[in-house]
Formats: sequence, structure tokens, C-alpha cells
Amino acid sequence: MSKKARITSWNPEDPKFWRETGRKHAKRNLWISVPSLMLAFVVWQIWSVVAVRLNDIGFTYTEEQLFTLAAIPGLVGATLRFFYTFAVGKFGGRNWTVISTAVLAIPAIGIGVAVQNPDTPYSVMLVLAALCGLGGGNFSSSSSNMSFFFPKAEKGTALGINGGLGNMGVSVVQFVTPLIIATSTFAFMGEGQVLSNGETVWLQNAAFIWVIPIAIVTIAAYFGMDNLPNTTQSVADQFVIVKRKHTWIMTILYVATFGSFIGYSAAFPLLLKSQFPEYISLAFLGALLAAAARPVGGWLSDKLGGALVTTWVFIVMTIGAIGVIYFTNAKTFSGFLISFLILFLASGIGSGSTFQMIPSIFPAKEAAPVLGFTAAFAAYGSFFIPQLFGWSTSTTGSPVTAFYFFIAIYVISFILNWFYYQRKKGLDLKIEKVS
Repeated sequence: MSKKARITSWNPEDPKFWRETGRKHAKRNLWISVPSLMLAFVVWQIWSVVAVRLNDIGFTYTEEQLFTLAAIPGLVGATLRFFYTFAVGKFGGRNWTVISTAVLAIPAIGIGVAVQNPDTPYSVMLVLAALCGLGGGNFSSSSSNMSFFFPKAEKGTALGINGGLGNMGVSVVQFVTPLIIATSTFAFMGEGQVLSNGETVWLQNAAFIWVIPIAIVTIAAYFGMDNLPNTTQSVADQFVIVKRKHTWIMTILYVATFGSFIGYSAAFPLLLKSQFPEYISLAFLGALLAAAARPVGGWLSDKLGGALVTTWVFIVMTIGAIGVIYFTNAKTFSGFLISFLILFLASGIGSGSTFQMIPSIFPAKEAAPVLGFTAAFAAYGSFFIPQLFGWSTSTTGSPVTAFYFFIAIYVISFILNWFYYQRKKGLDLKIEKVS
């Protein structure tokens, strides 16, 4: 919100306040937060599609180097999430959204310049990939901020919308990039690159196209969002969450769900190119399906309970991983794609269901940093999963070995979720609905 109407009190659990005042302010902040987070995911995952085309335009990187470029933003973004987790409590939700959105322009401009010269050193590309990690940090601060705005009964849906539509940035960048690099939209920013088949592309467009939207959303956040009262906390006060047993249990569950989503999203285009190159244009489907499923996961959890939904998620993810192993070995694309989409769908629903559980387990002051803390660990999936695929492919000639590790994680997560949250003697996650 602009400085003309600063919010001085906030109590979303009060039905009268929520109905008359709270809901409209919360929704406005949510609908500005969504495009901000979407752009963050765009920048964070831009290397998943740019790396695929580098050798086509004159670069000479190995497959392992390309997987590394796709993975580095995940490593940096996950690490930054630990700092971003506590930023809302320190600086205010509106203030931090403005700052964290504006800095996304730095890697967007840098990549647009660097890809135009095949002689650009690999070290420079690594630095630019690391800067894209700035986008990865945003999810923790955005989730933390949105958790303050909504009552417990609606947090699952609200966080699902924010996270799901924000996650959509992954599929957006994977869908838009092949289209935008085929046009001379930003020809004034550099010449096109001629491919071996004589076709001309403008790979720099994949980065330059996001600069103006970043500026627009930054301005919208400055004038349209709010810093809520009574949410400021010192880092020391927030850091008490690391002493909570359930912080670490929920971190494992979220690593298994969101970590899978973001890791598979980063690796899927390169996996398609190595296993079924003729279908590379379908790379965006997985991230699109997972992102669309996340709000559904939050909504289902508000209705049925997050623990129950999460239990079924791990069962389905295990089935999906087994399917990918089988159809990869069989070299059957249809089965490979369907199995992978099942993995994406379940990981998206699970990302929503696990996030719905956290505000039911922790008080509001602790739930916000826990959301960011678990998201920070889960984001390492964006680094380790592409790296694991790269290792598996280079040592065995196939990515299937990596899936045995994933299946083990899903089984462990299933057991933890059942023991602590779903069984009758587990933690009671029932919540009261605010009318």
C-alpha cells in the first residue's frame, strides 16, 4: 500500500475484522506478490532453457558443464533463502518485495549480453548463473510475508495460490523462451545467432524480455503492498525455530515434494534433449502441471487435512519414479512422459499440502520463518537433482540410477509423515474455520 494509508493493526483470526477489512487488503497483497514471485522463478530457472541452446549457437561446453549451469542457480538460491527467510521480519514485507524484485534485473541484463559472444568465459557464465540465485531466494520471503496476511483456515489456499502461480514462472520461461528467441524483438540489443541449419535465433531475448516486467512489478509492489504491524522480529527471535523438532521433520517432507518439483524442472529440458531430443519442445509441461497442482494441494489440504494428502502424494511419487525408470530403460517416450508428469503432478500437490501443514503446527510468529526455512532446504533440489542426473548420465550412460535415491527419500518421507502427523496418536492438525 502507498504511504497514504498505512495499516496500523492486523488480526485476521477475528471474523469481523477479516470480513470487513482484512480480506480485501490480504487479497491485494497476494495478487501483487504472485507476479513478483513468478518473475523470481523465471530468473531463477532461466538457465534450464538457455543452457540447452548454448552449444547450438557456438559455445563448446560439455554435457556436465551444461548441467552445472542449470544447477548453480539452485545452489545459490537455496542458500539465499536462509537469509530471505528472516528478511520480512527484519525489513517488512512490502519493503523486501520491492528490493528483491528490483535486483532480478541484474542477471537478466547480464545474461542477455553474455550469450551473444561464444568467447564469453565459462567462469563468467557461472557468475551469471549464480546471480540468478537471487530469484531463488524470493520464495522464502514471499511465503513468509503472505502467511501473516491470512487466517489459519485460509492459509493453505492462499499459500498454494502464491506458491503455485509463482512456481508457474518455471513453465512460463520454458514455454516462452523457444518462441521469443525466434523473433528479433530486441534486435536493437544485439545481432542474432545463425544455427547450423541456417536458422537465426536471438538467444539474448530469453533474458531481455523480462527486464520491463521486473520494473513494472517493482513499482506495483512499492505502491500497492503493505508492511504489516506486529510482524517485525529480530533474527535471534526467529531463529528459535531451529530448536523445534517439527521444523526439521517438515523440512524433510518439503524437500521431498518441492525439492523434487524444482529439481526436476531444472533438469527436465536437458533430460529430454539427452533421452528424447525430438520432443524437447514439451519441456515446459512438467513445471506447468506441478505449478498448477500446487493451489489444488493447498485447497485439498484445507478440506481433507494436509497429512492425509501428503501421504498419498508420496505413494504416487514413488509409483511415478518407478515408471520413469522402467520406460527410460525401455526407450518408450509416451510412458516416460506420463510417468514424469505423474511425478510433477504429485510433487506440486505435495508442495501445497506440506505448506498447509506448517501453519497448523506452529504459532503464526514461528510459522512464517519455518515456511521460509523449509523452503530454503528444499530449494537445494534445484542444485542436487540436476547434478545427480549429470553424475548418473556421465558414469552409467543413463539418468535412471538417480531415481533410486529419490524413491528412498519418498519412502522415508512417507514414514515420517504417517508417524508424526497422520496416525491417530500423531499431532492434531485440525483448525477452526474463520467465517
